Amino acid sequence: MLLCAAVRVPWRERGEWLREWRGELWHVREACAGREGLDGVREVLAFCWGAFEDARSLRRALLPGRIPLATTKGSAAQCLCFLAAVIVLSAGVAWMLPAVRAQMRPSLYRVSPRAVLIQTSGLDASTAAISPEQYRTWAERTQDVFEGFAFVRMDASRSKGELRVAHATPNLFALLGLGLRFVEGEDVGHPALPRVVLSDAVWRERFDADEDIGGRLVRIGGRDSVVAGVAPAGFAALPGRADAWLLESDVAGSSRANGMVVARLTQERAGEIWQAQGRLSAPKPDGIHDDFFCLSLAQRTQRPWWLFVFATVLALLSLPATTQLPLGEYRLSSHKLSWSTKVRRWSFLGAKVGLLLAITYFVSMDLAYGRPGVEMELAAARELVVAFCLFLFGLRWVLRDSRQRCPVCLGKLTHPAKVGQPSRNFLAWHGTELMCVGGHGLLHIPEISTSWFDTQRWLYLDASWEVLFARPEAVYF
Repeated sequence: MLLCAAVRVPWRERGEWLREWRGELWHVREACAGREGLDGVREVLAFCWGAFEDARSLRRALLPGRIPLATTKGSAAQCLCFLAAVIVLSAGVAWMLPAVRAQMRPSLYRVSPRAVLIQTSGLDASTAAISPEQYRTWAERTQDVFEGFAFVRMDASRSKGELRVAHATPNLFALLGLGLRFVEGEDVGHPALPRVVLSDAVWRERFDADEDIGGRLVRIGGRDSVVAGVAPAGFAALPGRADAWLLESDVAGSSRANGMVVARLTQERAGEIWQAQGRLSAPKPDGIHDDFFCLSLAQRTQRPWWLFVFATVLALLSLPATTQLPLGEYRLSSHKLSWSTKVRRWSFLGAKVGLLLAITYFVSMDLAYGRPGVEMELAAARELVVAFCLFLFGLRWVLRDSRQRCPVCLGKLTHPAKVGQPSRNFLAWHGTELMCVGGHGLLHIPEISTSWFDTQRWLYLDASWEVLFARPEAVYF
């Protein structure tokens, strides 16, 4: 126990400290040697336990300038290290989750910029209800705007625990311009069976991420089918959150249920008329033209990054209405800060904001897309709310933390003390006084804002005060 306690003692004093405590321990053991039972053992143990407190007190006496390690107290370096550790933790969680990792790298599952989803309303993708007759009308007509059409219908007859199956025409992934993984070879048998494309989540959970899955005979949606490939991780361009896509040539004729129509613009038309969303006048089965809306599927896959940017900008605009922006009044005296001190102070503030941006991005992605197979609209709403709240309250903490730091050494101000009386508020200031442990000054925060004292003020201390502060340079580290 004495050897363990000696670890807390500075090494220059450790030998002398051990010799003194070993000598005292010898006397205690001699005095307790004649006692019966465990009384003597308890007294010896209690004596040795006091060595830990003595070692801690000796360390404090010999190193008075040390600042306790804390996340919101101490030096600026400790604060930045804490924020960096949060980034490493959240980024590590994002890297371990395949769905989040895929959303952060949209180039892995980005569809063709010419792929569009035709829907009956421009509100959201859930209104993409097109009848099979409407699809056949478009597919059979000669087109100069689109290269082709694909029909997708979600299987409504699904029991609890079964996969969500989408029935689609074989040209779906070709129109999307999406490359599949583990594609079957040309010599695979069962030509009469439909092909199925598995989602990345189903491939990992039910097939143990088998890379030889291409061409295997499986049973999906109550039908035997052959695996044609695996969709990229994070693919969520189409609404409906399908677990597998059955590729059937007669999907538009085997059922009267409505579905989605995916089309691909020609190269010429894509550069002329297409933006993020457009209106299309197209004929209906009865020959009458009606208005339809085209939604860019490429824009849909880029939503996570733009939602993060929108949430952070919205938080910046909301910040002035929720907290005070000034960092405090520091020009009460004639003392002026050097340019290097000003640059260090503002660089520290910018570093905290930059690290907060990274934390907001990774944490919002972890919470929004951490669960595989989550609905795209629900994940987008979750990311927007989490990013906005986290960045807004994080900025409030950044400003409050900067206002409670010394402008010279950036050390956290400590030792709060109440000064003055409320009844004398108009004769003398009344509020809280904080002190810089490096001896650079005192911060006065008014309890009640008045016309002559409405913001905090910094009172610089001259060189005559340095004798009261031990090693003021320690606050830099």
